[in-house]
Formats: sequence, structure tokens, C-alpha cells
Amino acid sequence: MRRPAFLAAALTAFAAGVVAVGATPAPAAAALPTAAVALGDSFVSGEGAGAYQPVTDLNGVSQGFPGWSAANSNAFFCHRSGNASIQQAALPGIAARFNLACSGGQPFDIAAASASRANGRTVASQLDQLRAVAQTHDIDVVLVGLGSNNSQFTFGNVAEKCANRFIADAWTGWWEFWAYLNGPVEQAPCATSDLATDAQMAAATAETVAAVRQIVATLRQVDADGQHRIVLQDYTNPLPFDLAQRFWTEDGRADDRDKFRELGAERYAAGCPIHRASLAAGHWFSGGLGAIVRSGQSTLAAEFPGEDIVYLNVQRAFDGARLCELDASPTGALATPIRLQDGPTGTPVTSLAGKDKIAIQRIANTCVTYFQTCQESWHPNAAGHQVLGQCLAAAATTANRTIACVRQPDGRIIAG
Repeated sequence: MRRPAFLAAALTAFAAGVVAVGATPAPAAAALPTAAVALGDSFVSGEGAGAYQPVTDLNGVSQGFPGWSAANSNAFFCHRSGNASIQQAALPGIAARFNLACSGGQPFDIAAASASRANGRTVASQLDQLRAVAQTHDIDVVLVGLGSNNSQFTFGNVAEKCANRFIADAWTGWWEFWAYLNGPVEQAPCATSDLATDAQMAAATAETVAAVRQIVATLRQVDADGQHRIVLQDYTNPLPFDLAQRFWTEDGRADDRDKFRELGAERYAAGCPIHRASLAAGHWFSGGLGAIVRSGQSTLAAEFPGEDIVYLNVQRAFDGARLCELDASPTGALATPIRLQDGPTGTPVTSLAGKDKIAIQRIANTCVTYFQTCQESWHPNAAGHQVLGQCLAAAATTANRTIACVRQPDGRIIAG
């Protein structure tokens, strides 16, 4: 991946037509230490993996945890984790790692400060942060995770919509008003059109490709030796294609009838408050996100034939270890369960058993008012990021330009 220094120097001298016989050589510039950098959104920032590190805001102030009732725009809530895949991947020859991704990050945030858009965080543009790294380091690996959030839809809104529909359906009758802060919540399962339309997917693809194009152009300007690999990672669905049979019914009630509180509480405790009929739509959505990323790799590889750009498909990296795929869920799952708080207390509500619809409403509204209290939900956990780190390590060294990372039934990760 890197051209040897002695070969680079010989080629430079030959191209310049210089043969310095008997001359005193000029002192060579010290090589910069190598670096791997992560750019993009929550699936690479490390949302859900804990061990969140302070983040420098637009004013140059390092922001540690500001408290659960702080504004969600605070830079800390980028949730850059010390357990993120960029930190866990085995990357031989890399001296330093920089996590510049931000939970909730959108294509807009690559070239512009996200604070200048609605619901953005007070951090500099990711390209400005990348330029700062390039002043002190030779960037060799760039992990990019973009596509799940954009001007058309966001992963958080999609997850919130489908989970809220299930909770509303479980605790209230079809005739009852469900008083969320944002208005009544429909009680039917999610369909594909509820998550994104084909037109929205097309627009999101154009935004994402344009942002990655900006990354490529900037690296060509600032990378010390011009030698780097760009890994475009897609997304893995935290939920299975169907729930383990244990979660199909409770107290004789399935999720296709009116009111099923015990079943709702059971699925919430296991991390998967979702209609079974919503799962297919969810996998259509995550597959669409993969198509966005794949389009970015193919388009930009054609535009920049000299660039080293790899598409990393991780859609099957959590096979057999998704939430509610096994009876013990959330134990053993590679994704975080949906967890809410009853006010910005810092204490997650792990059980909804015995709670009435007024309590459910209050708990759900906490997520709306203080999004940081629930934003970890349905993201890779620390073990999940360890798996994604194995996938990244394979993508950083492969001779292929597309690579799929698949979890085997015995837990082994195969990438190729």
C-alpha cells in the first residue's frame, strides 16, 4: 500500500534528471508518523460502544460529558468511542489513530460545520479536522461511514418511528389518543415507504457520493506522500430477519392484535421493541444504505482511477448475534438494545413491565426532548465494534476493491 522510501527517492531524482555526483546531499525531511482516520457518522464514531472521549468544539474547547440534560448539540455527543472500530482494528504500520466521525453526521458535515444545519453539533467540518491531522501525520488509512443520515432521512428517525409504533400498539387501543410530543403515533408496522422512498434513496446517494468526492479531493491535496487507502463501510442491521420464536407471543398474544403489553415489555427488555412485520422493511432499508455506499465506491473509483478506494460490506457481520435473534438477547448480541430513560437521569429503563400508558408516554417523550438519553440504541456495542475492527483490518490490506465481511455460525469473521 505504501511505496518504500528508498524507491520513492530514486524515482524522484530520476524524474528530475539530477545526478548529484560528489555533491553534499541536502538533509532529508523527517517522515511524518502514519495515521488512520475515521470520518462520517455514528457507525464509525463508536456510538453504542461506550468509553466516549472529549471532543473539541468549534471554539477550540474540549467538551467532556456535559450532563444528561445538556443541549444535544454539544460536541461531546458526537460520541467518539475509545472502543470504536478504528481504535480496535489491527493496522500494521499505523502509528496514530484519529476518530473525526460524529454521531448523527451527514454528508453536509464533511465540508461544512454541522452547527450550521438543523440538529447539528458544534464541531468543525470533518475536512477541516482532516486537514489539521495532515499537518502532523501521513494519512495512510481513511475509514468513511456515510449514508445513513442525510437531508432525506436519518437512521435515528427511522428507528424511533418503528419502535414507537410498536410501543404505542402494545400499550394502547386503536381508539385511544397516544400523546407524544410530536403528535399521535400510528400503530401499524413500518412499511418500506415509511422509511424512505426510491426518490429519497436516489437523493441520499447523490449527497453521499458528492461528500466522498470532497474527501478524495482533499486527501489528494493534503496527504504527505499521496499514498492512502479509503475504506467506504456500509451498515449492518441490528435486528434479524425474524425474531427468535420465544419472542413471537406472550400470554397468548401476538403483535398483530390490539394491545399486547406483556409481549411489548418482553421485547423491550430483550432490546427489540419492533413488530415482526416491520423487520423486512428494516432490512430493505439497510440494504438500500449498502447500495448508497457501493455506488460511492464504483462512481469515485471510475472518476479517480489512481485512487485506492475499497467498498467494505458489513451487512452480514452480525449474523447470528443480532438483537432477539437468540433467546438470551440482549446478552450476546453485537448491538445495543433500545434503552430509554425516565427523564434525563442517566439511568436506563431496562423493563417496562407493569408500567401504564401514561408512564410509557413520559418515558418515550424523554427521548424526544433529550435525544442523548436514547441515541445509543440499536448501534454496534463494544463487541460489535471489535467485529467491525476485524472487518476494517481485512479491508485495509485486501487486493480487492470490494470485500464482504460475514460472521460464521461459530462466531468466526470471514472477510473476502
